[in-house]
Amino acid sequence: MSPDRFIARKLKFQGKLAAVSIAVSFLIIIVAVAVSSGFRHSVRDGVSTLAGDVRIARSTAFASEGDSIPVHLPSEEAILALPGVQAIRPVAVRAGIVRSGDVIHGVLVKGLPDRPDSSLCVSIPTRLAAITGLKEGDDMTTYFIGERVRVRKFHVTEVHRDMLELDDNLVVYANLQDIQRLNGWDAGGASALEVTVAPGYRSNMAVNDLTDAIGMRLLLSGDETEEELVATSSVRSYPQIFDWLDLLDFNVLVILVLMIVVAGFNMISGLLIVLFRNIATIGTLKTLGMSDRAIGKVFLRVAGGVVLKGMLAGNVLGLLFCVLQRTTHFLKLDPANYFVSFVPVHIDLPWILAADLVAFVAIMLLLLLPTMFIARVDPAVSVRAE
Repeated sequence: MSPDRFIARKLKFQGKLAAVSIAVSFLIIIVAVAVSSGFRHSVRDGVSTLAGDVRIARSTAFASEGDSIPVHLPSEEAILALPGVQAIRPVAVRAGIVRSGDVIHGVLVKGLPDRPDSSLCVSIPTRLAAITGLKEGDDMTTYFIGERVRVRKFHVTEVHRDMLELDDNLVVYANLQDIQRLNGWDAGGASALEVTVAPGYRSNMAVNDLTDAIGMRLLLSGDETEEELVATSSVRSYPQIFDWLDLLDFNVLVILVLMIVVAGFNMISGLLIVLFRNIATIGTLKTLGMSDRAIGKVFLRVAGGVVLKGMLAGNVLGLLFCVLQRTTHFLKLDPANYFVSFVPVHIDLPWILAADLVAFVAIMLLLLLPTMFIARVDPAVSVRAE
């Protein structure tokens, strides 16, 4: 066993408040990272459900009427071969008017190919349910205006929380075949194709780069139909949402810095107390020929043990809080302001470990400041005073 490790095991850290501060700081760091990751995953999943990560259509706006595009493009295999592209699904949309009693409200009915329900079954958003009074098991009469008025009586099988209820255009999810028939298309027609991106490629830059690559595939395909199509990323379609996520990440960064500074300065005060209480010990070690650097390592080892114990306690408490919140959703939010009805958490271990590492290194660097006091201790004076 090295001398500095042996001596460090004999010294006691008496700054209990600093140790508690370390645990609380790491608890807040873990929760902040998990909540930031939870918002990013939840909102991105909501955007992907609403409009796909990348949308291929005849224009940058939702096309609810007009000419359809092919469900399968000649360049489909080339697009699927791009790194990060997970799947391509056709969708059909049509604007309609829902009538329930005396209440009339506009909706956008979106047909999806992977819905398990039978024909004329729909899932409506909670806000539409609140406005119209519709609930699961009810019939929903919907009018579609075009060259002639079409009426469909849908059966409500689900009421879903749509995180992106940003305006009065509430999205109702139906079967793709129902909307294709409503628009007068066969099974080969769609309003748009939605590209789903793999989780590892969902950063703003990656989605935009992938959108540009898909646009180039469409442009260079040589097919007249594909040359008319436009690839639009969700990041560019909903800039306000992703700007809000970036702001949230910045706030989390500020929290991390503040927690590191608070924990660091509390540890500095605790380490100074240990140094003042052991001035005679420092003088004795200097008399025995131990260098200032070696003595500093002794006290840094003592403080480092306290930081590690506080980090472990903070991590355990933070992860328990995240598991409890993810299971019970006991912390609620106003979806009008936060897009979700509860605080989402996502335990992203690589980010948590990275935050732990950065915080630990930063705190240990701050603890180098009080060790400078060791060089000012005169062994003759300290030993004589003892």
